[in-house]
Amino acid sequence: MFGVIDLPTYLAGLVLIILLPGPNSLYVLSVAARRGVRAGYTAAAGVWCGDAVLMTLSAAGVASLLQANALLFGIVKYAGAGYLTWLAIGMLRAAWAMWRTRRETVAAATGEAPAGEERPFRRALVVSLVNPKAILFFVAFFVQFVSESNPVMGFVTLGVLAQLASVLYLSTLIFGGARLAAAFRRRRALSAGATSAAGALFLGFAVKLSLASA
Repeated sequence: MFGVIDLPTYLAGLVLIILLPGPNSLYVLSVAARRGVRAGYTAAAGVWCGDAVLMTLSAAGVASLLQANALLFGIVKYAGAGYLTWLAIGMLRAAWAMWRTRRETVAAATGEAPAGEERPFRRALVVSLVNPKAILFFVAFFVQFVSESNPVMGFVTLGVLAQLASVLYLSTLIFGGARLAAAFRRRRALSAGATSAAGALFLGFAVKLSLASA
């Protein structure tokens, strides 16, 4: 139906995949906690656009090219790891500034720019696109459920379902993050601790990505 094979199994796998923590969801949560619901949805829109690009590239066979070309895969992999490391350093520097000052506002936890210059959509989009493992995952997962008789409709159907699941999940994170914002504003130590933890997690993502293989 709609070019999809074994839809219930796909949906079950999709739920598990969406719920796995990653840099995309962590960034959206941090933006919502620091800057509110509207900024959280701006970041989420970047994630959704990045996912749509990855799905399109996967359907076009670009992921298979990365998998077959070790040099190209390595370039994309280390570029992505470098960007995640840069974000992590920005978070850790912001956390250190929180510990050393008495400013009550939450500093830009994912970079050195002030909150008004952070551009969450662009950052979320880049975070979504720099991970070559995501491309390989999309093609490996989607292909299993695409019918050969109608592959275009199959990719579209699976992609729409993935985006809907992402909308529900990120919306939950955004409103949860907005509730944390008040606590962060009241407690500078809590803000610094949360930002430090986010920075450490992004360093972990960068290391994991640098060790990934095609």
